[in-house]
Amino acid sequence: MDAALIAVLGTLLGSVVTHYFQGRATVRGAELARAEQLRQERISSYSAFAGAVHDYRRGQNDRWFRAHENAPDAVAEASRFASYEARITARAALVRVQLVCDDPRLRHLADHAFELTHCLHEATDETDRDERSRRAKDALNAFVAAVAPTVR
Repeated sequence: MDAALIAVLGTLLGSVVTHYFQGRATVRGAELARAEQLRQERISSYSAFAGAVHDYRRGQNDRWFRAHENAPDAVAEASRFASYEARITARAALVRVQLVCDDPRLRHLADHAFELTHCLHEATDETDRDERSRRAKDALNAFVAAVAPTVR
C-alpha cells in the first residue's frame, strides 16, 4: 500500500514539475518569437527609412538644381512636386522608425537625418548645397551605423 501511495505521489509530482517546465518553455518560446519579429520589423523599418531619406535627398538636390538652372517652369514645378512626394514617403518611414525604436538616441539620429535633408533645397548657392547634401548624407550614415548593431 505504501509503495502504491509513493508511486501515485511520484507520478503527481512528476506531472506538476513537467507542467511547470512546459509552461516556462512555452513562455520563453513566445518571448523569443516576439523578439525575432520585432528585430525583423526594425530591420524593415530602418532600411525603408534609409532608402526613403536617400531618395528624398536626391529629390531635394534635383529640386535645387532645377530652381537654379533656370529650367522651364513646368520642369521646376515637377521637380518640386516630386520632392514633396519623396518627403511624404520619408516622413512615413520616419514615423515607422519612431514606432519600433525604443532608443531616444536612435530616434534623434533619424529625426536629424530627416531634418537636414528637408532643409537642403534652401541652400543659397552650390557650395552651400554641396555642404548641406554632405551633412544630410553623413547624418543618414550615422543613423545606419548606430542602428546596425541593434538588429544583428
